[in-house]
Amino acid sequence: MEKKKDNTLAWKILSVMLACLLAAVSGLYVTDTKLPIKEINAPKSELSLWNDEAAAKSELLDYIKAVTTEGSEDFIPVEDRIAVFDLDGTLACETDPAYFDHCIYKYRIMDDPDYKDKATEFEKAVCKEVVQFMETGVSAENSMIHHGQAVASAFSGLTPEEFEDYVVKFAKQPSPSYENLTRGDAFYKPMLEVVELLKDNDFKVYVVSGTDRFIVRGLVKASPLELPDSQIIGSDESLVAPDQGKADGLDYQFDDNDQLVLGGEFIVKNLDMNKVTVIQQEIGKRPVLSFGNSGSDSSMAEYVINDNQYKAKAFMLCCDDTERENGNIEKAEKMKNSCKENGWTAISMKNDWKTIYGDNVKKVK
Repeated sequence: MEKKKDNTLAWKILSVMLACLLAAVSGLYVTDTKLPIKEINAPKSELSLWNDEAAAKSELLDYIKAVTTEGSEDFIPVEDRIAVFDLDGTLACETDPAYFDHCIYKYRIMDDPDYKDKATEFEKAVCKEVVQFMETGVSAENSMIHHGQAVASAFSGLTPEEFEDYVVKFAKQPSPSYENLTRGDAFYKPMLEVVELLKDNDFKVYVVSGTDRFIVRGLVKASPLELPDSQIIGSDESLVAPDQGKADGLDYQFDDNDQLVLGGEFIVKNLDMNKVTVIQQEIGKRPVLSFGNSGSDSSMAEYVINDNQYKAKAFMLCCDDTERENGNIEKAEKMKNSCKENGWTAISMKNDWKTIYGDNVKKVK
């Protein structure tokens, strides 16, 4: 009799355990569809800040799927998935109200209390050229070279870290063109999505800019864009040891009391063909994706899509939004025509994006 009671108790315990197990298993399914819950929860949309009907969005997503799917005829090995992005007008605001490197240079020469009284006559003359461009849109002859030389001169003697910290501090200023935005946050949110999507798919992303390399590094540090310094390429200036003087690097030995500082000599403006050569010099491989916004990015785009061993694409942003951004319709139309002529894909800021800087950011009228 005692044995029968034991068996009865054991069956009761087993029944309870089975009921709990069945309840747990049934909880994984929806009664009507029998689909696991995780399958009916909508996943976060890829490029959610892009309009669904945007052709550029579909083209980019299809491309990424094709080149990252093993067995696909367009598959690209991880080590060769390289994407290059211009900065101004491609990832970040181009005119606020002028180029970031123009604005910070003007501040250095005209407003910085620690430097404005030390500025050389050459630096002041170049500042006048910068102000002329800001006010009229007309560039002085050789203005890009003059500006590169003047930036190198005006910040000479700073360590790279000090220069980058200077840029970060400047980037915290409120944007002159937009409400609820700092200069450092003036990055296009839909393009930040592109960068993150590429990184998630094992692409190595580089910024290849015409702006001074150290200015770009500082701006990126102040921004939502997350990239290491080693993946930031820009215009270059000399670096020296403070006691090196005019001695060539072959005639001077760096010692334990030395540090690197900006040497004041401009080396190269990283635009047009120079973008192609610097990509080969610093990356050593031909990228498979290029993103730009102007004629100075056309050489980079052509280098990427022509004679590439892999399926490659070039995208160009068109600044056709004058309500949410400091757009330029004439420039946008010119770029759209260039895209048709050269086989690049046009991105319309006005028609392809749900937002630019976020819904709380408004352009100053």
